[in-house]
Amino acid sequence: MSKHFESSRALWNRTSADLESAEVLAQLMDRGDLDDWRMLFRLAREDARLRARLKRVILTSPTPLPHFWLAALQSLGESVDWSARIPDYFESTTA
Repeated sequence: MSKHFESSRALWNRTSADLESAEVLAQLMDRGDLDDWRMLFRLAREDARLRARLKRVILTSPTPLPHFWLAALQSLGESVDWSARIPDYFESTTA
């Protein structure tokens, strides 16, 4: 999709920035910097499939700032159920 992510520090353990991968999307949302997040938002603005995949990752995988991402998706026209259960990032990342 975008060459931007090829040099992202968030994807330090990846050989490519395949945005079709839920793992890559989760890693960008988890470890990406502000520039990565801006690029994801720009791409999602034009790509309904990407918005749907981002939403699915947020609702099924523990990610930091899930409500931030849901608000961003809502601003792009996605419907958001604010009462939906969201996996707790901190609960799943602490021992």
